[in-house]
Amino acid sequence: MKETIRTFLLEQITAYDLQDGDDIFALGLVNSLFAMQLVLFVEQEFDISIDGEDLDFANFRTVNAIEHLVKAKTGTVFA
Repeated sequence: MKETIRTFLLEQITAYDLQDGDDIFALGLVNSLFAMQLVLFVEQEFDISIDGEDLDFANFRTVNAIEHLVKAKTGTVFA
């Protein structure tokens, strides 16, 4: 799952060695318009629905946070 998320992000972030805990917004690597693209990607790729309560930058700041959100929405056991 992390690899899929990381691959999508690296299509937009080309000049940075992205780590799973890097805050893509605080580092200025992406903008709010990309945030909407990221939401759509997560919904489509993992077949989940992102509700209004999920639309918090905290859920999309890092690869780890996105993975956590997807696992929470799908009921996947956390490792």
